[in-house]
Amino acid sequence: MLVFSLLAVATAPGIALLTYVYLKDKYDSEPLHMVIKVFLLGFLIVLPIMIIQRGLSIWLGGHPFWDSFAVSAGVEEIIKWFVLVHLIYNHTEFDEPYDGIVYAAAISLGFATAENLLYVWAGQPSVGTLLLRSLLPVSGHAMFGVMMGYYMGLAKFCETKRTRSYLTVALLLPWFWHGVYDIILDTVENNWIWFIVPLMAFLWYRGMGKIKRANSRSPHRFVKRDEEVNM
Repeated sequence: MLVFSLLAVATAPGIALLTYVYLKDKYDSEPLHMVIKVFLLGFLIVLPIMIIQRGLSIWLGGHPFWDSFAVSAGVEEIIKWFVLVHLIYNHTEFDEPYDGIVYAAAISLGFATAENLLYVWAGQPSVGTLLLRSLLPVSGHAMFGVMMGYYMGLAKFCETKRTRSYLTVALLLPWFWHGVYDIILDTVENNWIWFIVPLMAFLWYRGMGKIKRANSRSPHRFVKRDEEVNM
């Protein structure tokens, strides 16, 4: 019974956050099967990420800065970005700026959920520990995904000459904030909560703003308003 409770707590936060992001799409929701596929892609990239991180950790010697910004944040965000650019960016279903947020959040939360499940499998933590993980790492991955997807959406629907700039920001910004998050946990032994909570509040505030702005740039909003007027 305890195992089922732990599995439920490990998977529920990622699914709940993805559902929230998905339902915030005001004008043209993505096909559910596409979102689920991208979410499951987050599971599939866990193994290559772990292998690369292990090799880099041995090579770089375990310094907190390199562990946070290169091994953890760098590898995870680069691979998520790479998968999205090569498999989702040019997909026909990616037809409005907000779609970038949906798909980037999906792959990020798939990865975070897989991490939680591995955490349960490796050590059978308490329900309280998993709840804390849902409020911090899973929530953090959601916001890193929102950042990445927002700028990926800008890249796809902006002037051609700015595409590379936005795609670069789509990688570097979540990479930076992910690294900041990790280095706080790696270096602050006592009272780390006083640093993490303000950081998460800031990331959520900025993330909600990006969700609102991405929706406001949807080309479908005019179609929906015309339909409402005609009714």
